[in-house]
Amino acid sequence: MGTAARLTLAAGVLGLGLSIANQLTAPELNPALERAAVLASLLAVGLMLVAILWTRAMPVAPERVALEGDQGLLLEGDLPEPLRQELAWGSQMLLTATPAAALLLQWRGRTLLRRGVLAPSDAAFVPGAICRRAWDTQRAIGLVNLTLYPGREEFRGLPEGIPSVIVQPLGQEGVLLLAGWSPRCFSRSDEAWLEGWALKLRTELEPIGAGLGLRAAGGGS
Repeated sequence: MGTAARLTLAAGVLGLGLSIANQLTAPELNPALERAAVLASLLAVGLMLVAILWTRAMPVAPERVALEGDQGLLLEGDLPEPLRQELAWGSQMLLTATPAAALLLQWRGRTLLRRGVLAPSDAAFVPGAICRRAWDTQRAIGLVNLTLYPGREEFRGLPEGIPSVIVQPLGQEGVLLLAGWSPRCFSRSDEAWLEGWALKLRTELEPIGAGLGLRAAGGGS
């Protein structure tokens, strides 16, 4: 709740309290006093409702989590040049146009792309129950606060302490992970953008087989 909303709420609570105290301490209750008390109470409750609605209309953005790791780009070697350019362009757009901190692309058992805040080199990504559910439903799964999910160890390939992630399936053979800087940070438009890029990527990834390793392709996101 913002400062202005807190002040409005405090004014409403104070006004309601003073109205009740005034009635309790009055030597006698007469119709004029009762009408004044009712009006004052309604005004106080109105202020409290304004504070609540104000908070809902202008929610406080969650704070970004301080993630450990270097910013970088890792692309698997020997990918076709058009695909490398598409991965570099699309990942850059997601990192700049959305609240994403990192992303990871796995296709047919190989991690083709990591970008943004990089996880330690020994942190291999192995799809688990959440990714399998995304493949079964062929729908993106948004985990708005990973601290609430017991299966968060599935995302070891992402930086330690990632607060939120979207799991976007690429057919039955790949998955694109988009990790956010803070809980509940992704909007519907972010999800739509990710889904659209995933559909485009799936077509370009179809000819790609299995068995290559990652190689560094740049030092910045």
